Amino acid sequence: MRWTRTLQTVDVHCAGEIGRVITSGVLDIPGDTISAKLTHINEVDDGLRRWLCSEPRAAANHSFVLLPPACHPDADFGMIVLQTDQAHAMSGSNSMCAVTAILETGMLPMTEPQTVVTLDTAAGLVKATAECKDGKVTGVSLDMPPSFVAQSGVVDTENWGPVPYDICFGGVFYALVDVEHTGLSIVPENARPLAEIGTVLRDLIAEQCHVVHPEIPAVNGLAYVMFRSQDEDGAMRHCTTLKPARADRSPCGTGTNSTVAVMRAKGEINVGDTITTRSIIGSEFRAKLTGEAQIGPYVGCRVNVTGQCWIHGISQIGLDPSDPFPTGFTLSDTWGG
Repeated sequence: MRWTRTLQTVDVHCAGEIGRVITSGVLDIPGDTISAKLTHINEVDDGLRRWLCSEPRAAANHSFVLLPPACHPDADFGMIVLQTDQAHAMSGSNSMCAVTAILETGMLPMTEPQTVVTLDTAAGLVKATAECKDGKVTGVSLDMPPSFVAQSGVVDTENWGPVPYDICFGGVFYALVDVEHTGLSIVPENARPLAEIGTVLRDLIAEQCHVVHPEIPAVNGLAYVMFRSQDEDGAMRHCTTLKPARADRSPCGTGTNSTVAVMRAKGEINVGDTITTRSIIGSEFRAKLTGEAQIGPYVGCRVNVTGQCWIHGISQIGLDPSDPFPTGFTLSDTWGG
């Protein structure tokens, strides 16, 4: 065996969503801040992301979590999320995966009953409090980046008529859409059509909505459409849709952060209240509105989101110099259009 590149991942799932945490093989990314490193990946050298995030080294439902050295003195690790479309500033489920891998593999000492890990992300510092028992991380609570509603609007579509949306920042920018406008419900058998509709809507909305974080210019542009509905028990049902066309398996941490911001803006939740968010497969997060924040011109929310992760594998990934697919490929049978 002869490899010209190799790295190791700890493979974790958070409420069903896979985050493959890179624990060795990547020394660093150029840039003196995490947002500068994110920009470098997306605008200068995208080779690592393309190599990892497509076939044959990954599947459509895989994300990779990059842990560069922290740039902020108060952080333990940096974090950047590599996905099929680009590198992203923040992800709640992937943050929980990272913290679980860091503690359960001994990258940082685990202290029971709680261990605090601070992640340096392009969206700001994220304090993670891990509940620990018998060497296992039994839950991770994230103090999320302050969330806010940037704007609301309606996009005219050929297939679904006028579709209202709320543009929210929860770590990245989302368009939140009531699923009833698609004529579908958020259930597993609708994952493919919802993913395809969501990616179409994302592009349509992005054409008329150009968003930039008022304090972090490197965080800009619409990332995802997240469909929402309310279950009979009051839980918010979520289906975040990601390019090229797939559904998030988890309730979505940054999406949950965005949902709380919308509910607060509509007067549906007060400081101190807790909600449950539920995924397309029925897994759950818990979110608490802990306070308010001023983000540029926006009055936003401070939200704590809690979930649990499980390590399910450790992988060694390499590149043979004769491999005919060094940057990978995708096919519409599993990846969508």
